[in-house]
Amino acid sequence: MSGKRSIFEEVGGGEKAAAPAGGMIGSGRRGARGPIRLWLCLLFALVAAMIVVGGLTRLTDSGLSITEWAPVSGALPPMGDAAWNAEFDAYKASQEYQLQNKGMSLSEFKAIFWWEWGHRQLGRVIGLVWALGFVTFLAARKIPPGWTGRLLALGALGGLQGAIGWWMVSSGLEAGMTDVASYRLAIHLGLAFTILALIAWFVLLLGRSEADLLQARRGREAKLFSMATGLMHFAGLQILFGALVAGIDAGRAFPTWPLMGDGFFPPDPFQITPLWRNFFEDAGLVQFVHRMSGYLLFVFGIVVWRRAAGSPNRKTRFAFNAVMAMLVLQVALGIMTVLYSAQLHVAITHQIGAILLLVLIVRARFLAGYPPAQSVRG
Repeated sequence: MSGKRSIFEEVGGGEKAAAPAGGMIGSGRRGARGPIRLWLCLLFALVAAMIVVGGLTRLTDSGLSITEWAPVSGALPPMGDAAWNAEFDAYKASQEYQLQNKGMSLSEFKAIFWWEWGHRQLGRVIGLVWALGFVTFLAARKIPPGWTGRLLALGALGGLQGAIGWWMVSSGLEAGMTDVASYRLAIHLGLAFTILALIAWFVLLLGRSEADLLQARRGREAKLFSMATGLMHFAGLQILFGALVAGIDAGRAFPTWPLMGDGFFPPDPFQITPLWRNFFEDAGLVQFVHRMSGYLLFVFGIVVWRRAAGSPNRKTRFAFNAVMAMLVLQVALGIMTVLYSAQLHVAITHQIGAILLLVLIVRARFLAGYPPAQSVRG
């Protein structure tokens, strides 16, 4: 038995007790969240540039200048006069040349060729950056638990995007076609924006620890998060409608606002048979749908913004204020695009505005779902 101990005996003279073990949250292999986040930021910048270059390729009517899909050999441009003449001869066989650009000089062809080649080359760079980063992090066992599948999915979507890009281009090489099919262009652009939004979401998630995210999720503003999700999907739908407009140059059809010509509705909107083709091929109807969808998106954006004004989190409120400001600017850019008949500099600014708007919505949605900690005064 141990002897009696004095009440004045100094505490802590014996062996020190072991420190309490930490909880399961945040323990184990965490992975290189910071470096992976930087890698994703680089991919985000490249994909955003790809969307802009793709828009310029469409606006300059350059998308059909390369008439074959050569993912490997096509990485090198034509070398020498013979190679350029062979490339030009292949383009001369296309319907676009025969019906729209007949008599084009070799120097004029080179101008549109470089746009399309640059667009495809940027796609190869994106694929290479993703592959190098993914393989490096995987081999070093630096990918956080649960993230391997997500990062692999980005690469798979990128590969699918390349295949869809050729599927789109091939539609413009068919008999009687001088442009790519507008619905294929919409699918191609829609997938690009999907990849961009996913990367942005992953960057936001990796910016905070799993323990922090779990804690923040307890304070999720469920209604606001749901409304932001709806706004994000609505903005995506509007982007698809914009792609349909770009696919048939419908933005140049009615350079008037708020009316379309002399009336609210475009004249004779259902002249093409069967009826459903009008929603893809009638310039007036396609532009009208894009306009009406834009108005509805703006109204819904105001509703979401007013809801966010009641958020107790200052950063969340500020994020939705940024969304509303960008939405107002994007509407103004859309009107300018119509009034200036979709001139290149105005139209591409409108497309850049779509990128910024979608990213701001994704960020606001994230803050509504994972509100950051703030002081009582905040």
